[in-house]
Amino acid sequence: MKRVALLIVTNLAVILLLTVVARVLGIDRMLTAEGINFTSLILFSALIGFGGAFISLLISKWMAKRSTGATVIDGSEGATQYWLVDTVKRLSGKAGIGMPEVALYEGAPNAFATGAFRNSALVAVSTGLLESMSREEVEAVLGHEIGHVANGDMVTLTLIQGVVNTFVIFLSRVIGYVVDRVILKNDRGQGIGFFVTVIVSQIVLGIFASMIVAWFSRQREFRADAASANLLGSPLPMANALARLGGLQPGALPQAMKASGISAGPGGWGALFSTHPPIEQRIAALQARAARQV
Repeated sequence: MKRVALLIVTNLAVILLLTVVARVLGIDRMLTAEGINFTSLILFSALIGFGGAFISLLISKWMAKRSTGATVIDGSEGATQYWLVDTVKRLSGKAGIGMPEVALYEGAPNAFATGAFRNSALVAVSTGLLESMSREEVEAVLGHEIGHVANGDMVTLTLIQGVVNTFVIFLSRVIGYVVDRVILKNDRGQGIGFFVTVIVSQIVLGIFASMIVAWFSRQREFRADAASANLLGSPLPMANALARLGGLQPGALPQAMKASGISAGPGGWGALFSTHPPIEQRIAALQARAARQV
């Protein structure tokens, strides 16, 4: 409930910020003069911006199971499944969160955690991960995913996505009104200039918004790696797991879940849009952590 309340408070804060900025810049008066309901535009932007992100969060577990074919296990299926469930139970207890659902799915090496609530999340691993990594390395990956849940990364990423969505929707429509009414001198309602400008503006602003969301996602990967190190008592297992992953072809996840996996991020300009940092950077951060502990 605290995280839902945080989502609502953030939504209200964004509305207030947009209102203040628009008033200071005179945007509200300009839009009102053009017959546009400024308050309705802000509420519409926030509703669409946060609504879509919030709905995606609420159905994230269901979507994850459907899209990957993951099957929830309870440990009675076999020795490997028992070890998985027992390890997640032990790590989640150390992290101070409720026991997540544990799922297994067929595929190349990967794992993910998702869910709207901290105490009822889902942690899933692929059969490829279990086959290609040692148990210590798999445990480190599980610690990483438990770290995401304990840090509230799913909710926080939803908040970030909702904020940038709201700004993109609001600003694209303001730009559309300015182009249509001021530049093109259209005074007969919303013309083609408005709709074209809104579409172009949403694409351009959306690119910058995706860079912001990707940057935050990369930071949470470092935090989840650190959480794994804390839960296992050493950064080395997670560093070894990442090194192993660097020599494998990570399993592809559905587009909506890519930020939840453990796949490696690219270098260069592509890193600006990547949800994961390059594996070399993550290993270096863990090695530096290990050196400080010596």
